[in-house]
Amino acid sequence: MLILVINPGSTSTKVAIFEDETKKIQKVLYHPHEELEKFESLMEQEKYRKNAILDFLKEEGYNIEDFDAIACRGGVLPPLRSGTYNVSKEMVEYLKHKTKVKHASNLAAVIGYDLSDDKIPVFITDPVSVDEMIDEARVSGIPEIERLSLAHALNIKAVARQVAKELGAKYEDLNMVVTHLGGGISVTAHQKGRMIDVNNANDEGPFSPERTGELPVGDVVKLCFSGKYTHKEIKKMFVGKGGLVAYLGTNNMKETLEKAKNDENFRIIVDAMAYQIAKEIGGMCTILKGQVDAIVITGGIAHNSDFVENIKSYIYKFAPVFVIPGEFEMEALALGALRVLRGEEKALTWGEKYEKFE
Repeated sequence: MLILVINPGSTSTKVAIFEDETKKIQKVLYHPHEELEKFESLMEQEKYRKNAILDFLKEEGYNIEDFDAIACRGGVLPPLRSGTYNVSKEMVEYLKHKTKVKHASNLAAVIGYDLSDDKIPVFITDPVSVDEMIDEARVSGIPEIERLSLAHALNIKAVARQVAKELGAKYEDLNMVVTHLGGGISVTAHQKGRMIDVNNANDEGPFSPERTGELPVGDVVKLCFSGKYTHKEIKKMFVGKGGLVAYLGTNNMKETLEKAKNDENFRIIVDAMAYQIAKEIGGMCTILKGQVDAIVITGGIAHNSDFVENIKSYIYKFAPVFVIPGEFEMEALALGALRVLRGEEKALTWGEKYEKFE
């Protein structure tokens, strides 16, 4: 099976060609800032990015008709259950005109659907809006606010399946806590194939290189009404200028960890970050009532063994810890499509109405 994978970012588009599970080619198509500035909206970039993909295929000696499927990064859709979805005209229309969040990932399914011209199946797998939370996890403590499921679902689900395979079991038969360490940090509890609880990586859990994570609510209220900051400045303080940026003036985790070896201030902040991550992992273990088959640590920051060991020193007694550094988005998208093509999994039909996990 030959699969084309499309994963747009703000200033580039990642593309890859897979033959079954094997990645044959991967390339990042960079889009110069001066070119993107010509477009008034993100969605207007569709034709420009589609042509860049067609040029890539031509250079590599492929036509779109050569592919058995196109696998696209899922955009910002309403909450949905985990799985691989057929990209439909209705989904494309939603991403073009109705989604409330303008994000580069919204372009993927739109481009893929246009490229396919109804001749090749187009899929998305595990977008960021995957929601399998149990009812108890949604309650915040104030009726006007509901806890949301926002996590690095694509990579998290992919590594969970990988670890299950290493354990000689099915993902659907295991309990796991999976943590993604990146610009944002997602800690998730998985019960028999269902992601039953997550820390909203924008608002909750441990602080990260750019985000504050959970904060004392009383002090947040005082800050908001102090008159010192605008609404926009407060939001940027929480996501973008929080975490390491606020304390140390950098979001470069590699640089921070290196300085922490000799600088006491850096060391304390790094230790506090590891402490908070471990604390969140421990909390998710209690959600699973202590019946945890594996704890998995993934994401770009997981490449730093010293930082991972710091986290493991708190949690190693809870369950076996698996470390899978990096991100596997392209592989996850290709494998999601491949499972459907092989009949191992049925493609789901998308609708704007949220269907709860059953």
